[in-house]
Amino acid sequence: MKGKVIAASFFLIAVVVGYTVWDNQRITIAKQDIIIKDLPKELEGFSIVQITDLHEKEFGENQERLINAINSIHYDAIVFTGDMMKNNSTNAVPFYRLIEGIENKRYALFVPGNTDPKSYRTSSNHLEKSEFVKHMEKKGVKLLDSTYTVKRGNTYAQFVNFDWSLKTENKLEKNRNNLLKNKDYPKKETTNLIIGLNHFPVVDSHIDALLRDPSVTFRYYDLIMAGHYHGGQFRIPFFGALFVPEAWYEKSGLFPPQDRVKGLWEYKHIKQYVSAGLGSNGPIPFLNFRFFDSPEINVLTFKSGKIE
Repeated sequence: MKGKVIAASFFLIAVVVGYTVWDNQRITIAKQDIIIKDLPKELEGFSIVQITDLHEKEFGENQERLINAINSIHYDAIVFTGDMMKNNSTNAVPFYRLIEGIENKRYALFVPGNTDPKSYRTSSNHLEKSEFVKHMEKKGVKLLDSTYTVKRGNTYAQFVNFDWSLKTENKLEKNRNNLLKNKDYPKKETTNLIIGLNHFPVVDSHIDALLRDPSVTFRYYDLIMAGHYHGGQFRIPFFGALFVPEAWYEKSGLFPPQDRVKGLWEYKHIKQYVSAGLGSNGPIPFLNFRFFDSPEINVLTFKSGKIE
């Protein structure tokens, strides 16, 4: 009897390990409709592909499988919401190979994550884009350092770097005054769709703090898109994520609210979509894999409808 239990345990472990290895290599496409009240007809069906948290992971030779998955999708814009690199790494090759193979880069935007190289460097007492960003932009993906407008017919969809849109009197704001002059942030009266891009999700308590802070201008957004959480990276079946890296939670992200780990939610009339992303990361190298947490790319489609 004991031998059967041991054999069954080894078999179960082998199945779980085999599934985990297979699951970490596959690519799922998560689709989500974003319902916007009074959305103009020209923006009906406007779709965005979101790529986030690659962490230098490779899907096939030269990212072939990931490139094929993206190129199989019809979309209007593609956004990269940070952490294409690993911590303190200079290996941008997996990211560069990916963007080289993407066919539709007419509107391709990037906001950095916490593991990406700095977007700007100081040279001769002025800011200039880093080599990482320069190479990225040569390959067709634009750094979103303020706002970017997409026109469809007589309507406008505006992408905004969420973090930089918060007007605060700090050193970073002063350093980039020259960089951002003459770049006005959008107003709802003149823009039909306003989308904030950020690497970090903006949790409820953070939104409350921003709304209370008189030094911050919190603008209107139809949607905020983010990543960073990896969907929890380790998920327990029938329960969900055990942890997400979130300093705004009381337990620093331990046992987070499961409806705030990934996907779409709304708080104080602000819609937010958080992707589980593609790669994995963490301080312990042998734990840098996903567990019951399939890598995903995301397709968000805007549709007009009644807000309940």
